[in-house]
Amino acid sequence: MMLKKQNQGKTRKPETEADEGHGNALDRYDVAILRELQADARLTNTELAARIGLSAAPTWRRMKWLEQQGYITGYRAELDRRRIGLGVLAFVRVDADRNNAEATRALEDAIRALPEVVSCHYISGAGTFELQVVATDLDAYSRWAMDKLFTLPNVKDLHTSFSLGEVKAGAVLPLRHL
Repeated sequence: MMLKKQNQGKTRKPETEADEGHGNALDRYDVAILRELQADARLTNTELAARIGLSAAPTWRRMKWLEQQGYITGYRAELDRRRIGLGVLAFVRVDADRNNAEATRALEDAIRALPEVVSCHYISGAGTFELQVVATDLDAYSRWAMDKLFTLPNVKDLHTSFSLGEVKAGAVLPLRHL
């Protein structure tokens, strides 16, 4: 009890210089955490700390900071789509009929609601959006396109290409520039 009273109002010194608050900039420890978690998000905090050269407490605080700042947006298992029966990967360019804010938001909301769409990008050049869509087979994709894609609001035209084989997928983001 006495120790608590003596320490009240005093700021605790960080364990090391590496544990100090670092503002908005990422330092080498933050980049190391990001690199290690991209390689294996299942690491325990102790394993992660050992790999980056810090103790567990500052590593945990840095991980929480990276999450709060939005550098780390989630943790998930990377699945092999073919092993779970999703043999078709389609790239769909969607051309919008009107490019005003209200119509575009309605189309974005409709696209977000489709679980078969695994990614969607607002693009430059020809088209408005580029979608990546998964399906079990070509017949399933065809039925889905007729029932869902062709009924989306504000769609002028659709252009679909199919993946003939993956060269690289689920890639780790490069961090050398940080």
